[in-house]
Amino acid sequence: MKLTIFGSTGAVGLQLVEQALAQGHEVTAFTRSPEKLTRPHAKLRVLSGDVLDPASVKSAIEGRDAVLCALGMPLLNKEGLRAKGTRHIIQAMEETGVKRFVCLSGLGAGDSRNILPFHYKYIVFPLLMRHLYADHELQESYVMSSKLDSVIARPGSFTGGPHTGIYRHGFTLADKSLKIKISQADVADFMLKQLTDDSYLHKAAAISY
Repeated sequence: MKLTIFGSTGAVGLQLVEQALAQGHEVTAFTRSPEKLTRPHAKLRVLSGDVLDPASVKSAIEGRDAVLCALGMPLLNKEGLRAKGTRHIIQAMEETGVKRFVCLSGLGAGDSRNILPFHYKYIVFPLLMRHLYADHELQESYVMSSKLDSVIARPGSFTGGPHTGIYRHGFTLADKSLKIKISQADVADFMLKQLTDDSYLHKAAAISY
């Protein structure tokens, strides 16, 4: 498939690029930091641009088969950059007729908040991650109200661990056995699988070890 990956130089984005290329996909990596993608590959095109620029976003999407969004945002940022960028991506996809969209969010957004352990729900989120998750909530609302064939991935905290391909997904209830953690590599694994799997179409899936 011909893919465009936004947030391609973030922790999950780099894994998306690497795994997508290994699977034989053609990848357009859209980033403000092209210097972070230095390893050449015959099927990799690196585009320097800003996701807040609608024209650049549309140019990166036109002619692609699917789009993956792994936009990040500094923890204390209050500008809602992730949601704004995602809105531009959705608009460009609707204008160009590209339908498949896999978007990275986070466990705790929307109705997945009830899955979180007590300290995440009442201490970590309100005190440390309030702005980040407000941005996720708005981002998800844009995705869910779009006409795209979308899947939202809601991973737990990132571990920086290896690609295992073994994790839980789609759970909706709190479970003491859940670690509420997952590696960026396994998040990328899940997101790429959603390109051809309709199990979570128009839904948000929780992911964790």
